[in-house]
Amino acid sequence: MLDIKFVRQNADAVKANIERKFQHDKLGLVDDVIALDEQYRAALQQAETLRAARNKGSKEIGGLMAQKKIDEANAKKAEIAAMGAELDRLAALEKELAAKVRDIMLVLPQMMDDSVPTGRDDSENVELARYGEAKAPDFDVPYHVDIMESLCGVDLDSARKTSGNGFYYLMGDVARLHSALLSYARDFMIERGFTYCIPPYMIRSSVVTGVMSFAEMEGMMYKIEGEDLYLIGTSEHSMIGKFIDTLNAKDSLPQLLTGYSPCFRKEVGAHGIEERGVYRVHQFEKQEMVVVCEPEESMDWFEKMLGYTVELFESLEIPVRTLECCSGDLADLKVKSVDIEAWSPRQQKFFEVGSCSNLGDAQARRLGIRVRGHSEATEPDRRSNYYAHTLNNTVVTPPRALICLLENHVQADGSVHVPQVLRGYMGNAESLNPHRHATR
Repeated sequence: MLDIKFVRQNADAVKANIERKFQHDKLGLVDDVIALDEQYRAALQQAETLRAARNKGSKEIGGLMAQKKIDEANAKKAEIAAMGAELDRLAALEKELAAKVRDIMLVLPQMMDDSVPTGRDDSENVELARYGEAKAPDFDVPYHVDIMESLCGVDLDSARKTSGNGFYYLMGDVARLHSALLSYARDFMIERGFTYCIPPYMIRSSVVTGVMSFAEMEGMMYKIEGEDLYLIGTSEHSMIGKFIDTLNAKDSLPQLLTGYSPCFRKEVGAHGIEERGVYRVHQFEKQEMVVVCEPEESMDWFEKMLGYTVELFESLEIPVRTLECCSGDLADLKVKSVDIEAWSPRQQKFFEVGSCSNLGDAQARRLGIRVRGHSEATEPDRRSNYYAHTLNNTVVTPPRALICLLENHVQADGSVHVPQVLRGYMGNAESLNPHRHATR
């Protein structure tokens, strides 16, 4: 969410940012919110003037009563009573106008970084770099479910009976490999200075609207009937919520968290749910990283976080590429975002396995995540309390990471090579063999 003062002072820049996101229907909202804010500030000023006059009049009543000027005192009382009624009206008007201003501010997009490429949709995202050799083996790579089934590692039919499409049972060595990915990702991030966190799996609506747009919420999240609680659709929402309404000391930043959680998504939209696959599902698990930092440090952390994910996939011997989201594909709360895509040798193309995002002060402003200012600061805006910056990035998300691991490490004989970094989590297994136990 933008600062209304910034919008007032930079209306043309805000409109240019909206145009670059191809959200032309929002252009009129800039003038609307400026006009509503002007009315709001006028109502505040009128109330302040009236309050001062009422206070002055109240003091005069005592003097008039002391001088036995009863009629004048009663007239003054009536005048003050009228002022009270007007103040009540102004208070209601202030509340109404403030709500209208906030409603518009919640849908105005965050100011993008200048480096974000201009484009209408994800077809115009820009490839930044490739890591590892993306190639197809000299045999046909099976569909990921076929690999899992050959290892007796997945049961979709039973899950369909218990829960419907979009759910699955993982079994045996495949389930163990799934857990190994998460455990390795956890330890990988702890070694890089992040604090391990298991957050709540449900959050209140005040947190939901602080971390994402209402449209995203409706399309993604499951609401608990009869309660102000939602099942989390992604773990960073709950982890960022940990800092709601906090005033953080400068020397306590950056806050580095890596969190594990299950995640639940409706997956409403054009993509749909696969009948046999586990790429797009209603339930999955995730290892995430979240950073809360000083504003001037957020771009450095963005590059570091992106590098961590690339490094992790390289250690898993999985080729990846980084793809920068163009302006039209960038979510409204984000300043900059880069997707991480892993190579699918079966499809001979890359698919998304994570996303690294800098949200600037958008979430912090909505959730009240501030940094304590210092009187000795050289910059005037740092002498008072100011908003932190927040970032998030996927470390690993099975089952997508599991799919690319299986596809990239399946052998011609149907066995699956276990990368060296995962073997300690797999009982030192070097490979998984169809319908047999892992070999050591």
